[in-house]
Formats: sequence, structure tokens, C-alpha cells
Amino acid sequence: MAEKVRSRKSNPIQSFFRETTGELRKVSWPTWPEARQLTLLVLAVMVVMGLILGITDAGARVLLNMILGFS
Repeated sequence: MAEKVRSRKSNPIQSFFRETTGELRKVSWPTWPEARQLTLLVLAVMVVMGLILGITDAGARVLLNMILGFS
């Protein structure tokens, strides 16, 4: 009687983590001073954009109230 040869399937979850770990080793990670500087830059841009959007929203609200005749 011929024996069945089982092909071993790779576990997709193990394969995902193995490939992810390999890719993360290739990443050029920033130094702590670079990370801190970039974080501060992102926070500053968020504050500036928040102010711009807030002013735009307030202006649009006033304009719309004037057009519709609300107080």
C-alpha cells in the first residue's frame, strides 16, 4: 500500500508575524531627538490647522446666519 505524503502547510498567522518581523528589521528607525522633534512638529501643525478650521467654521457660521436672517 502506498503511503500518503502530507505536504506541510504553513500557518498563515505564523507566516504573517515572521514576515512582519523581517520587514521591521529593515526599517530605519529615527533617533530619540529626531522622534521628539517630529512629534513637536506634528503637534504644532495640528494646533495651527485647528485654529484655521475653527476660524473658517466661525466665519462660515456668521455668513450663513446673515444670509438666512438668523440673529
